[in-house]
Amino acid sequence: MTVEFLPLDGGCSCGDVRYRLTSGPLIVHCCHCRWCQRESGAAFALNAVIETDRLKLLRGRPLVETVPSFSGKGQQVARCPDCMVALWSHYAGGGATFAFVRVGTLDDPDRLPPDIHVFTASKQPWVVIPEGARAVAELYRRSEVWSEESLERRRIALEGSGNAPAR
Repeated sequence: MTVEFLPLDGGCSCGDVRYRLTSGPLIVHCCHCRWCQRESGAAFALNAVIETDRLKLLRGRPLVETVPSFSGKGQQVARCPDCMVALWSHYAGGGATFAFVRVGTLDDPDRLPPDIHVFTASKQPWVVIPEGARAVAELYRRSEVWSEESLERRRIALEGSGNAPAR
């Protein structure tokens, strides 16, 4: 994915926590699972997956709390300690290596539309996925969806974190 006009800045509603994405994300998910619906209070969650070292804190210090997740392993949610807006999450699978940034917290969220809609089997029936949009009933194989560049960035990030899969 190529994103023009980098960096991308964002923050919470009250402005106490500000962050910057220093590159485009690996992928942007529009997740329609029931967990994301419950957590967001909306029909879906829009998350930009990015290496955590490409997410720079500009101001403030988020409160990080562990909450339940679909996997049962929990997720860590970074929130503004004042307005409590969720800014990003870390899921057990990628640990602290990857952040799932809430696209709606970006100053210009229009710049990161979804690359794929996931867990559409549980989407709200009134949500209409645009014709031609990539969508899957549950999850997908990264090798079939992610760009070569994103797969390589993921490999490098995992090797750097010590979490690289055995070859």
